[in-house]
Amino acid sequence: MSAVRVFAPATVANVACGFDTLGFALDAPGDIVEAVRQGPPGVRITTITGDGGRLPLEAAANTAGVAVLALLAALDDRGTGIELALHKQMPLGSGLGSSAASSVAAAVAANEVLGRPFDRAALLPFVMQAEKIACGAAHADNVAPALLGGFVLVRSYEPLDTVRLPFPDDLHAAVVHPHIELLTADARNVLRKTIRLDQAIEQWSNLAGLIAGLTLGDHALIGRSLKDTLIEPVRSMLIPGFDAAKQAALDAGALGCSISGSGPSIFALTRGRADAESAADAMVRALETYQLGSDRFVSRINPHGAVVL
Repeated sequence: MSAVRVFAPATVANVACGFDTLGFALDAPGDIVEAVRQGPPGVRITTITGDGGRLPLEAAANTAGVAVLALLAALDDRGTGIELALHKQMPLGSGLGSSAASSVAAAVAANEVLGRPFDRAALLPFVMQAEKIACGAAHADNVAPALLGGFVLVRSYEPLDTVRLPFPDDLHAAVVHPHIELLTADARNVLRKTIRLDQAIEQWSNLAGLIAGLTLGDHALIGRSLKDTLIEPVRSMLIPGFDAAKQAALDAGALGCSISGSGPSIFALTRGRADAESAADAMVRALETYQLGSDRFVSRINPHGAVVL
């Protein structure tokens, strides 16, 4: 293939108790990247739409370009030229893995036009390199589910070890993005440097419970485990109306509710789409009382990740 278009979805990282270790993919929103094999050697970004002119065209400074540069470097390919067109369809600084969606779509598209030299999982190190320029560290909790789909646990970074987790077919997500921007770097700066042992025990117990609930299809256990004792209490102070939105989602039938990634987006998990619609509407109304507009998304857990269009 000389040209290809790929969609990569938004993702919810951390998933309450799984800070930097757990994430899942949504059906929408997401980004589209068009890759064409042509031109002089190297990677060029010819067009970016939907970003308001904020993202750089320079490949080495853009997550989409960095991912493809890493792919070509792994192939030791100095003669191939790839042109990228990036179409942003999700807000920047939203806590929904915007940078990850761009890099994953670009890596999958480039892999396709090169004849698929790598399988899907082998692309993960390339998109992790792209995350470095977005947030300063090669985290995988957004890029892994965007690439692979479903729920993904990052068990280890050295060596890299990821696990796709089973989950109930009827599990849905309600996501609300308040119309404020919260940069990942700022959200990390407010985190505590040390934690108490009892807090750590509670957190990893909740993570174990959440993984068990997903695996067993136990919705009640999922709900009991969607609790973050370490990160949410601090980051929620950066999100006006968070507590009200969370309570509204729970009152509407959500299993649990927390911050998506570094925020400001808020997610809730539900049993079935009807409860997800109700939870999303309830969160929107709660944020309106704080004079905050928002975008709402209701989605199943996307089992596929990035797709070739």
